[in-house]
Amino acid sequence: MSASRRRRRRSDHEGEEHHVDERWMASYMDMVTVLMCMFIVLYAMSTVDTAKFEKLRNSLATGFGTTVTASIDTAEGTVVRAEDAGKDAEGFSGNQALAVAETTRLTGLQQQMQKRLEAAGLAGNVTMTVDSRGLTVRLVGSHTFFQPDSADLNRHAERVLDTVAPTLTSSRRQISVEGHTANLLTVYPSVWELSTARATTVLRHLVEADRVPATVVRATGFGSSRLLTTGRTPADHERNRRVDIVLLSDLPDAVRKLLPAAEGSSSR
Repeated sequence: MSASRRRRRRSDHEGEEHHVDERWMASYMDMVTVLMCMFIVLYAMSTVDTAKFEKLRNSLATGFGTTVTASIDTAEGTVVRAEDAGKDAEGFSGNQALAVAETTRLTGLQQQMQKRLEAAGLAGNVTMTVDSRGLTVRLVGSHTFFQPDSADLNRHAERVLDTVAPTLTSSRRQISVEGHTANLLTVYPSVWELSTARATTVLRHLVEADRVPATVVRATGFGSSRLLTTGRTPADHERNRRVDIVLLSDLPDAVRKLLPAAEGSSSR
């Protein structure tokens, strides 16, 4: 064999040793890595803290307005109503604080008037509530405050108005005087005129006799369109015959909607 053939065969043999194809190992290692990650995730999922998961489930259920049977730990958070779920947390917290502060002010005005009425022996037939509009002072029963089927105030009504007027004036709030009637026949052309006349009579007494500023008070008649009860007994009719004196809240709608719920918070 010639020297040139021996060199050629040695060269071919060396080439076979240096070109062994081992690229399959890269794919194999990738597959092994993916499998390892998958088993790690499966293991982590199999060791969920049951207590924490239950708290999370209950909190989510409450936020979306569903009912759950388990108790909810709210010591470290705030449970919101279903309609408020998803709203900006900072904005909701700020509105809640404003609502609680406003309810505290309104409740203070309510207590002032209640004490004055009780001291004068006039607390009967007067109810007060805090709602999304503000503080409503309700004079219930036409025969208690007005002459029968008339817009003329009796002496009892004048004494009640004289008693609450100082608090109405010092509140510096807009005041809405609203007349309501039962859906019955009247000597007036309609219940609209009767309810409006009674609201106007109350307004005039507050302004002319009690010096409530005329710039903060207005009168409205609702007739029988906003009944408290749909019953037909004499007692039901008396409940619907009323005049509401509403101390209006000037806060935004989003805050005023929280006032009824905030009433309980402000009393704690």
